[in-house]
Amino acid sequence: MHALIFDFDGTILDTEKSEFQAWQEVYQAHGAELTLEYWLPFIGNNSIPFDPVGNLEQLVGMPLDKESIERWVDERKQSLNQSLQPLPGVLDYLEAAQAMGLKLAVASSSRRVWVEEHLERLGLLGYFQVIRTKEDVAMTKPDPALFLRAAEGLGVLPQETIVLEDSLNGVRAAKLAGAFTVAVPNALTQHLDLGQADLVLTRLDDLALWDLLRIARQKGGAGLLPVV
Repeated sequence: MHALIFDFDGTILDTEKSEFQAWQEVYQAHGAELTLEYWLPFIGNNSIPFDPVGNLEQLVGMPLDKESIERWVDERKQSLNQSLQPLPGVLDYLEAAQAMGLKLAVASSSRRVWVEEHLERLGLLGYFQVIRTKEDVAMTKPDPALFLRAAEGLGVLPQETIVLEDSLNGVRAAKLAGAFTVAVPNALTQHLDLGQADLVLTRLDDLALWDLLRIARQKGGAGLLPVV
């Protein structure tokens, strides 16, 4: 194993919770409920139509001002995200990977400006040699292209990488790419069945990077491992 590839939203920073909260507030203001059942399939996937305003219009039975609602949601997300810090274990993994000489990349279905702005704000941008986002591929997760492009940019084979993901779409993409896949669900994605991953952690800081490398080398990506 020569590299770590991180997902961004929900793995490095829990922006998924912020977006869900913002849309929940919109639904509640209109006397409706935004359910996890509707929301979860969209996490980590920009390849399927995402239209919460259209869904809300169906629930309330009337047309809504989509532009003003989306503008409010964007502003609310930005406000919520400004107080977010990296999820537990992220900084420890980055520092350990750097000390071990492992290469580091981000592979995200989000926009490049979104990812890089947050990484810069958090002081994490300099850790990563490669960042691949939706602008770099024709199809985002669950298509494996993002992980394949990230490995290519690092100069390693996908089979020589460990991918850290929080979503089902991300896990599927990483497995299709041939990477050793570690699922670290957050408050939202813990409701998904992430058993396709090679290893499922409750939190990233539950397992030191050195121990993860040992497990990945021993298993070679083959077979499922229990939740740690």
